[in-house]
Amino acid sequence: MTPPPDTGADTDAASEKRQDRSARIAVTVFPLIMFGAFLAAFFSPSTFVPLAGYMTPLLAITMLGMGMTLSIPDFTMIARHPKPVILGVLSQYAVMPLVGWSVANLLPLSPELKVGIILIGCVPGGTTSNVVSYLAKGNTALSVSMTAFSTMLAPIITPLLTLWLAGTYMQVPAGSMALSIVQIVLLPVGAGLACNVFFHRQVARIQPAMPWVSVVAIAAVVAAVASKSRPLIATAGPLMFAAIAVENATGYALGYAVARAFGVSRADRRTIGIEVGLQNAGLGSTLALQYLSAAVAAPCAVATFWHTITGSLLAMYWRLRGFPAGEDPHATVRELRHRAEESSAAR
Repeated sequence: MTPPPDTGADTDAASEKRQDRSARIAVTVFPLIMFGAFLAAFFSPSTFVPLAGYMTPLLAITMLGMGMTLSIPDFTMIARHPKPVILGVLSQYAVMPLVGWSVANLLPLSPELKVGIILIGCVPGGTTSNVVSYLAKGNTALSVSMTAFSTMLAPIITPLLTLWLAGTYMQVPAGSMALSIVQIVLLPVGAGLACNVFFHRQVARIQPAMPWVSVVAIAAVVAAVASKSRPLIATAGPLMFAAIAVENATGYALGYAVARAFGVSRADRRTIGIEVGLQNAGLGSTLALQYLSAAVAAPCAVATFWHTITGSLLAMYWRLRGFPAGEDPHATVRELRHRAEESSAAR
């Protein structure tokens, strides 16, 4: 007797295919939507100022969507392959805060803008990095694990780093910031993960729509901050943009360089570079507007759409470039050397 078809596996495969297609479209359109939201709020600020009162739930929605993409195996990867995950998270919380602090001190910015630049470097990785890593032919599982791990550490590390590096410029309420990160990041992510574990079939049906929900929510955050920070953006725009661009590009480069120095695979290098350079600037915007000032939130709002633009371009470049012919992109430098030695000995 012919066994019945595995409809469960077919459903999961079809759902994954739809999710991938939706993610491809979202990451392509994402920068345009972010830029459009920023311009609309800049030229018509009164229309979008009321959104400032909804920034916390808007960001929580994006975190809920991130949680729905996670599963228990994503976390067990840390135990099975700890080196690239730990290396990536340490790079993110060591490289980017220092890059942000260096850029803020090198450029003649106001104290509020300096704090904003530093805050961008202190927040965890954003959900966009997962899609960008996938499109760049990186290690998507590593990207998800890094984002999840850095997000879980954010309530402790982000406020402490911000207080340490930016406390000389203005008062930073680290305790209140930590509590907010728990409420708008950890709890929604945990709820999304629980939904995916216990109601996987139902969640699989709505997962393709989640990238779009996140895009709309983050666009609303960008519009809210841009509308409240319009005068500052108009006066300090070019210099602020330069600081954000330098910080972002340096994060990509140093993240990749650190990964290469530690001998991880080419796919993992791309992923770590993306994760280090792409920050959850939307979280920075929400924290700044709630606890610091609109001026501090301004660089975070600009970084939100700037990161999506550079991330999309980097993904396109790496996807078109591919990998060296005949080389396993998931093999570490040590494994490649060992294979080369075996091949030479066999001759």
